[in-house]
Amino acid sequence: MNTPSQADHGSAHADTFVRDHLPPGPLQPDLLLGMPSLRFPARLNCGWELLEGGGSLDRAQRPAVLSPHGVRWTYEQLTAVVARIVHVLTEDMGLVPGNRVLLRGANTPMLAAIWLAVVRAGGVVVATAPTLRAEELALVIDKARVTHALCESGLRSELESTGRVPRTMFFRGGVGAEGGLERAMEDKPDWSLPVDTAATDPCLIAFTSGSTGMPKATVHSHRDVMAACNSFPRHVLRATGDDRFIGTPSLADTYGLGGLLLFPLHVGASTVLLDTSSPRQLARAIGEFRATVCFSGPARYQAICADPTPYDLASLRECVSSGETLPTETRRRWKQRTGNSVIDGLSSTELLHIFVSMRGEEAWSRPGAIGRAVPGYLTAIVDETGRPLPYGQVGALAVKGPTGCRYLDDERQQDTVRNGWTFTGDACWADEYGFLYRRSRTDEPVSGSGLPHGSHAG
Repeated sequence: MNTPSQADHGSAHADTFVRDHLPPGPLQPDLLLGMPSLRFPARLNCGWELLEGGGSLDRAQRPAVLSPHGVRWTYEQLTAVVARIVHVLTEDMGLVPGNRVLLRGANTPMLAAIWLAVVRAGGVVVATAPTLRAEELALVIDKARVTHALCESGLRSELESTGRVPRTMFFRGGVGAEGGLERAMEDKPDWSLPVDTAATDPCLIAFTSGSTGMPKATVHSHRDVMAACNSFPRHVLRATGDDRFIGTPSLADTYGLGGLLLFPLHVGASTVLLDTSSPRQLARAIGEFRATVCFSGPARYQAICADPTPYDLASLRECVSSGETLPTETRRRWKQRTGNSVIDGLSSTELLHIFVSMRGEEAWSRPGAIGRAVPGYLTAIVDETGRPLPYGQVGALAVKGPTGCRYLDDERQQDTVRNGWTFTGDACWADEYGFLYRRSRTDEPVSGSGLPHGSHAG
């Protein structure tokens, strides 16, 4: 175990690069933490909280992480794997709290364990999609000043091609020959204490996608991770320890990270990690594993509906869609196929996960609506000067909640966070009940210094 420094206002980070490059105070988002479920102690390590913070819930022998390749780890087994990786990171790779660790791999139990181990050791995860090429990886490595990397063996070529390979170890992933990480873990203890991180210590740098120019690096803390776990899944998804999660988004994406790792572990449920994201594999695995909660996107739900194969989808309780607007026809066909209504969600890397959602039963009476603010979040529709607009008028969507945007050393922070509100880049209008309707993306940053105050509470 690393001994945390109590310098830097209680931070455990010996490597203070991330904290030193956060936005200045006036450009930080205002965080709304008034709800009891969003109040956290000053010392918090989400890597410990997700595995062992369940209070009286006896999870040791309950299934935690499963895969189509035969892995079926209980919480006790997952915790032991995480502990061994922590020892490799700190003893063999020289990780100190605050170091940035690049993760590269498909959705597998080993990648999930590595994610948990890095944050448990006080490191900062920088997860990357398996599809990134060397040029894109180089931008990520340089921007985050990556100090270590854990990479699936089958993906080592692009990482090595960057010419920027830091202290690196490779792992097997789903199938294939054993990697260096597995060998290094063999003689390590199966227990470890978490680093005594501050709740505000960064634990995650998530890069945005789909924008032009340099991708933006969004920083989230241990507190942010736990706040996300106590928002959408608690109030909208209503997940329990009896659920079994499954889905297609990558763990490198914050939507997939929440839906397929953070949320199930937080409630003591199990998760099925699929190393490919094809609709056919998803549909088959739902029946094979008797999954109850699915996270995916409109295209894959539509593809399953269009496939005449008689998949067994009867175990599903809730399905979540995000990434793009869910078409009414896809919602209708999924309801016909499964009997379930899809929960549509508006999420972003900047806000970590879903902050606006529409439950299926609400959608039928409000065609076109994308939903209302998730409890704990506020939304406002404002004009170009930042003043709130009347119901029915289109303006920029601004959000406040228990999570917010903090870009790493990026002047674009001032365009995204104004007066404590995070601007999502969406042009929307709201009705008198707080339901939002998305018109388009906003092409220009919101200007002016007006404070959005006509907010719609979730």
